[in-house]
Amino acid sequence: MVVTLQGGGAMRAAPGAAADGGPVRLAGPWTHRDVSANGARFHVAELGEGPLVLLLHGFPQFWWSWRHQLEELAAAGFRAVAMDLRGVGGSDHTPRGYDPPSLALDVAGVIRSLGERDAVVVGHGWGGYLAWTLAVMRPSVVRRLAVASMPHPRIYKRALWTGVRGVRARRMVLGFQLPWVPERRLVHGGAEAVGRMLRDWSGPSKPDEEAVRVYRRVMQVPGAAHCAVEPYRWLLRSVPRPDGIRFAQRMKRPVRVPVLQLHGVLDPTVPARAAAGSSRCVAAPYRWRLLDGVGHFPQEEAPEVFATELIGWLNDPEPDR
Repeated sequence: MVVTLQGGGAMRAAPGAAADGGPVRLAGPWTHRDVSANGARFHVAELGEGPLVLLLHGFPQFWWSWRHQLEELAAAGFRAVAMDLRGVGGSDHTPRGYDPPSLALDVAGVIRSLGERDAVVVGHGWGGYLAWTLAVMRPSVVRRLAVASMPHPRIYKRALWTGVRGVRARRMVLGFQLPWVPERRLVHGGAEAVGRMLRDWSGPSKPDEEAVRVYRRVMQVPGAAHCAVEPYRWLLRSVPRPDGIRFAQRMKRPVRVPVLQLHGVLDPTVPARAAAGSSRCVAAPYRWRLLDGVGHFPQEEAPEVFATELIGWLNDPEPDR
């Protein structure tokens, strides 16, 4: 079956799946719906039954980056839910609320709106940053924490601002501080910049052109580029402000739930040597896994390896330290 995307082009859908329409609600074995949380509306894709595993995407992606894991987790007996973060994809594009504490409250609210008291929270990239934040600020809603391609916020801050070599994310965050220019660059030429990021940040296994077209179209949803940039503006602009100082102080509290941290050996945004050290921020069982031949997008570059690590850890009643 072929699903036609907004603006032309097509992608393959799962056999028997029906298209929901638009560039965001892509067809597949999952179910799309909207939930309310923290004063906004959030789009989620859901598949399977069992303990809740909530999946948080990174930049410059949306819920669809977890398409492989939705199926793998459902087959392993979990209720897998991938959400679009505030301002991204099918979720509300609000004028404010892009600081990590507010975004973490979004995630906590989505868990409750899904009818659950807590969840295993899995985050990639910026979604991983929010997952770490949630585990510190709202520990009661996080049963376990798995993070890919993102160290703890304290380690990430050190990597960005202490001159560690090879941290490509530093240049990106600095470039995003300009008003309006970054948004225009992101959508220029049909969001070609998104395609470059997806290719340049990957290891040898590059995304296929069909997937790149999907991500480029979603970045062109009106308002999406601005909302995607705003959290990175907060990272720098908040440093001397009271809200940034309060956040830095709160993040000194240790994470007290089991943690799995996955990182690609070839990740150029934050190299593995700069990402190491998050165990110092965890007062619970902690597992660190380096993935050979993988860049910034392990859940897409090596979905089978990613699923094996994640599901094996989820099924381990006593995850190692």
